[in-house]
This record gives sequence, C-alpha cells and structure tokens, in this order.
Amino acid sequence: MWAGHGGAWGAGWHAHHGGLDDESHGQLYNHEVVRRLLPYFRSHLGLVLVALAMMLLYTGTQVAIPWLVGHIIDSLLIPGGGNLAGLSRAAVLLLLVVGANLVGNYTYLRTLGKVSQDVLYRLRTGMFDHLQRLSVPFFDKNEAGRVMSRVQNDVNQLQDFLPVVTLTLGDLLSLVGIVVVMLLMDVRLALVTFTVIPVLGAILLVWQRSARVAFIRVRRAISVVNSRLQQNISGVRVVQSLNREDVNLQEFDEVNYGHMSANLSAIRLAAFLMPVVELLTAAGLALVVVVGGMMVLDGDLLPGALVAFALYVQRFFEPVRSLTQQYTQFQRAMTSGVRIFQLLDVQPEVVERPGARELPLLRGEVRYEGVGFEYVPDVPVLQDVDLHLKPGQKVALVGPTGAGKSTMAALLARFYDPARGRITVDGNDLREVTRASYARQLGMVLQEPFLFSLSVAENIRYRHKEATLEEVMEAARAVGAHDFILRLEQGYHTMLRERGGNLSMGQRQLISFARAVLANPRILVLDEATANIDSFTEAMIQRALGRLLAHRTALIIAHRLSTVRNADLIVVLDQGRITDMGTHEELLGRCALYARLYTLNFQDTEDRPAAPALLQDGRAPEERPGKVRSPTRESGLPD
Repeated sequence: MWAGHGGAWGAGWHAHHGGLDDESHGQLYNHEVVRRLLPYFRSHLGLVLVALAMMLLYTGTQVAIPWLVGHIIDSLLIPGGGNLAGLSRAAVLLLLVVGANLVGNYTYLRTLGKVSQDVLYRLRTGMFDHLQRLSVPFFDKNEAGRVMSRVQNDVNQLQDFLPVVTLTLGDLLSLVGIVVVMLLMDVRLALVTFTVIPVLGAILLVWQRSARVAFIRVRRAISVVNSRLQQNISGVRVVQSLNREDVNLQEFDEVNYGHMSANLSAIRLAAFLMPVVELLTAAGLALVVVVGGMMVLDGDLLPGALVAFALYVQRFFEPVRSLTQQYTQFQRAMTSGVRIFQLLDVQPEVVERPGARELPLLRGEVRYEGVGFEYVPDVPVLQDVDLHLKPGQKVALVGPTGAGKSTMAALLARFYDPARGRITVDGNDLREVTRASYARQLGMVLQEPFLFSLSVAENIRYRHKEATLEEVMEAARAVGAHDFILRLEQGYHTMLRERGGNLSMGQRQLISFARAVLANPRILVLDEATANIDSFTEAMIQRALGRLLAHRTALIIAHRLSTVRNADLIVVLDQGRITDMGTHEELLGRCALYARLYTLNFQDTEDRPAAPALLQDGRAPEERPGKVRSPTRESGLPD
C-alpha cells in the first residue's frame, strides 16, 4: 500500500534512483488506488447512481425470475385448473420482469460505458500533461517503452475498475438474494444445496494465491516487451547498419516468450477454475434433484418449487463464476492503478522555487559561478566551473569526449539544476525565475534535430503557433531553407514523416534553425548543431548563423573549425574543469590540450575546404588564397 509521493511509492521511486518500480504487489484491493480514482468519477455522480439503480433492477429481476417460473408451474399443476387467473397474472408479471431485466441491463451497461470512457480520457490526458512537465532526469532513467506501457496498457486495464466494482456488487447482492429466497422456500433443501460452498471457498482461496503471482508476471512481462520493441523501432537505422537483426530478433524472442509464458500461466489458472465451478454446479444440482425429488414424492415440496430450486442453483453459481473472472480483472485494475499513480506521484526534479519571478527582456549576460554537477552520485561531471558570457558574446566550448560540454549546455537550458554553485542570467539565479519566462528567451539547436509528424510550417512555428505563414517563410529564407521547402510536394504544407524521415539531415537541421530564428531568443545554445551536415549545407548554415547570432548571447559546443575560429571566446574543457580560454590564436600558442585537439583534427586543414567564415553581419568573406582543399574529409573537434 502506498500513500502518495511521501509514502511507499515515493520511497520506491527514490530507492530505484529515479526508475519506475515494476515490482507491483498485485493486491486485490488497494484503498489508496480507490481513493485516488474517486475524484475522476465525482463529476459523473448522477450517471453512476443511475447505473447503480439499473444494476439493482437487473439483479432483482434475475432473482425473481426462477421464483415466478416455479409459481407458474405450480399454478398449472393444481387439479381442475382452478388457478388460471393466478397463472395469467403470473405470466404477465413474468413478462414485465423480463422486460425490466432487459431495460435495466442495457441502461446499466451503456451508462457505465460512458462514465468509464470519460474517466479513461481524463486520466490519459492527465498522464500526458504530467509527463511533459517531468524533468529530463526522469527520462534519462526510464525507458520510453516502460513509460508508454503505463500510459497505454495500464490505463486500458483500469477501464475495468468501475464495471468490475458494480458487477461485483451486483453479483454479491444476487448471491444474497438467491440464498434468502432459497431459505424462504425450503430451509432443509437450501442447507443441503449449500454444502458445496465450503469446498468452493477452499478451492478459491488456494487459486487466488497462484493467480496473484501470475498476473504480476503478466504486467511485468508486457512492460519489458514494450520497452524492447520501442528501442528497436527507434534505433532501426543503427540495428540495420550493424546487421543486428538476427541478434535482436533472438533477444526479443526471449522477452516475448517470457510474456507468452506468463499469459499461458494465467490462462491455465483461469481454465482450471471454470471446470471446477461447473463440477460443483453439477454436484449442487444433483443434490437438489435427488433430495428435492424425494421431498416432492413425500409431498413436502411442490414441483414448481423443485424447478425453482434447480434454476436457483444455476443462478447461484453464475455469480460465483462471474466473481472469479472479476477477481482477475479487479486485481489487474488494482495493479495498474498502483503503477499509474506511482507515475503521477513522480515529482519534477527541476522545479520553480516559491515566489519565482517573471524575467523581463534579457540583455543576455550569463554567469556560471562555482558550478558543480554529477549524474551519478560521487561521479563529478563538472567541478568548480566559473564562466562569464557577456551580452551578445559568442562562446565556443571545446574539449575531448566526456569533458562536460553538453552538460554545460543542458544546465544553461535548465534541463538540470547544478548540484553546487549557480547559473545566472542578467544576475537572476535560474532557480528563482519562472521557467516559462526563461524558456521564451532561450533557443536551442541540437546535433540531432527533432521534427514532429506535422507540416513543415507547423514544425517551424512549433514554439509560436500564432506566427503567420509569411513570418514562417521569412525565417526559412533567413537560413536558406525556403528554396528546398518550395520544391517539396506541397511546399510549406508538406507533412513530415516521423522525425522528419522524408528530409535529409541537412534539411532537417535547416528547419530547426528556422524554428530558432522565428523564436527570436536572447540566448542561444548550439549543441553540435553543424556536426552531421555536409560542407555545402554548413556554408548555408554559417550564413544563417550570422543573422541568428547577431546581438544574441550564444553558447556553442564546437565541432567545426569555422565555428571555433569565429567565436569571440573559446573555452577549453577537460574532465569537468575549464583548463583555458581565449581566442584561437592565443590558445594555439599556450594551451597544450587545444593544440593537440587542433593538431589531431586540423593539421591538414590547409588541404581541405572550409565553409565561409562568419562575419558579424552574417556575410561570408572572400576565400583566403591557399592550396586546393580536398572535399572528401570534414574538419571538426571531437565531442
């Protein structure tokens, strides 16, 4: 049992270092799940009451029908047919009861379905909204497939909650009603019939323990299958490029077989229970026929009552069969409820402090003051970083892999908060300003541009839905994307495939630059934004950067020599510390690490073409005279 973020769920979250806990306990009833679900049904209280009333009507008619049948039979068997009037009344009453049964059942199912679907709609929307507000560290620690399993599979499982609750209540009331009527009709025969109940209870007690374990296995197994499937679909290019299809198929076959095995175990348990209930039903019916038949022969019981008893035995075990099925559904719903609310209880790690203030229009001054950071406890990524970016200054970060360049960019974007020290913009600690007011003035272009399955225009205006098509086109012209967009089948209205799969890498990057131009940020972060493009596209982007970077503060993780050399300041990082900073010429003369990186990557740069260097106004200067450079190799500092 959990009790909110601070309870066992919250403890499970922290105990797993930010990972979602798949070790669900499979409780038959979890009060906290029920308590958390009730607000979703509160707005439909009227419909829920109607459904309950119709369920009671349906249950009442189910109990009444066998008694009416017995009464009609006894009326027919009275010598001389002296009770034909009573027979007629009973027949009319039977028709009315059957009609009420049909109306009650239809209204109950339709009303309940409407309420359940609306609750699922609101719950899934709430989970989507919550996921968008969680911090980046959550997604670092949780596979997308497992998260999607909770939003899709677990929410679908939870749709059984209200129907199962009402059906369980109806079945229990039906059992009570049947028992009462049977006792009123004949106590001796009723008690004889009830002798099979202790046997059924003992079997159900043993069965539910095994079922609980089986259904937990099923939920865990489907989560693993979804996770593995998502990874292979998202990484299909890597899979095919490394010829991993057969290996991945074998690995997926193993987890898929585990899922099948878990489901087969659950199916075997369900298949075992149904014949047992049928056997006990037959035993109860046999007792009624033998004992009741003897009572009829002795004149202690009317024939109609015997028929009614036989029908009640069948009706008695129908709710029992239903309850066994509802047990599994209810347990699944409780397990899914635990998993859903565990996810909803995860709190963002990067949050606004109470009283966070709105940022005015920024000048763009950025300071890292004694910043330290670590992804894993006691494994520092940044240590005592001090850096000052003046308004409008372009600062390039260089260094070997793992030096901390991308972490500095991520901290400036406030995907994470520093473990030590602080980052300020115009003197404001990022933790003390509203995220929305900061995000509006921050732009970020990544090495791997992410485009959505929307039109080209909608991708460019993704951050500013109010932008006109003319403004979108102007942004595209600024980065040199306008011409290739017009050549697309439907121009700016062309729908892009997943992640922009119908565009080249360079085209996708140009669209991401156009998005940044349209956003008009005061601070810009370029994280290897020109790493995966050809030299011709880089030349276009370098020209676009002139407009994009003008009068803006920029933190640039440098990959291309042209980007490094045109920065106002180059910062050299190594093992999470700033080892030196200065201009290209200054660092070549005094920084051994920078000189080594330059030598390793640019020692033959005089033999290769460079993209046009960037001037402050965005124009490309004339090419320097020199040797003809080979177009087959690209220059770049390693990340």
